[in-house]
Amino acid sequence: MDFKALLATSKTIAVVGMSNRPDRPSFEVASVLQKGGYRIIPVNPQYAGTLILGEPCVASLADIKEPVDIVDCFRRSEDMPGVAVDAAAMSPLPKVLWMQSGVANDDAAKIARDVGMDVVQNKCLETTFLSLR
Repeated sequence: MDFKALLATSKTIAVVGMSNRPDRPSFEVASVLQKGGYRIIPVNPQYAGTLILGEPCVASLADIKEPVDIVDCFRRSEDMPGVAVDAAAMSPLPKVLWMQSGVANDDAAKIARDVGMDVVQNKCLETTFLSLR
């Protein structure tokens, strides 16, 4: 996958499992990406209706009413098939289902690939973004 092209053509990133706590990896990654010019959409039912990094948090991917380029996932590997199903149901379809460092699930990857999404597993989006600047 051409990460440079992906990041150059992406504008909006849904961050699934985002925390409102600055000491959590999801918050740090989203903050760096937001400062890098991306629109962040926090996704976490625990914080739905609140603001995280100045953006309204939604409960699920189904609640997002605008195009999303990357679905960045901070969930346990075993939870990923459900996230992949939700991402696959989005319209328009996101470009990629991105599973953060330590997160990998081949069933989820197959679900996403079967509908035409690219998949990244066990890789930090922040690290990839910073390495290409």
